[in-house]
Amino acid sequence: MKNLKKGVQAVTKGLKALTRKTESMAKKVAKLEKAQAAAKKKGAKLTATDQVVNIIKWSKKGVDVAGLMKKTGVGERTVRNILFKAGKQGKIKRAGRGLYVGA
Repeated sequence: MKNLKKGVQAVTKGLKALTRKTESMAKKVAKLEKAQAAAKKKGAKLTATDQVVNIIKWSKKGVDVAGLMKKTGVGERTVRNILFKAGKQGKIKRAGRGLYVGA
């Protein structure tokens, strides 16, 4: 009977410790979520890839490399690499020589 009581007490103690750890983790997750929400509200900067793909998707007639360089402020080599990768991923399509449109 004593062994059973000690076993139950040990399990109870373990559960309490797990509860504390879980609550601590939940608080940290909530704090991270608030920080991410604040970053989104501040208008967190998009990556160069996101900028290029968004510009292409919003363009009705398509965009060329020179236009993308002017709008994003990114170099030609970077724009061409982004176009290549986005094309492989199916995010954009070539509408003609040097002209890109959203997929």
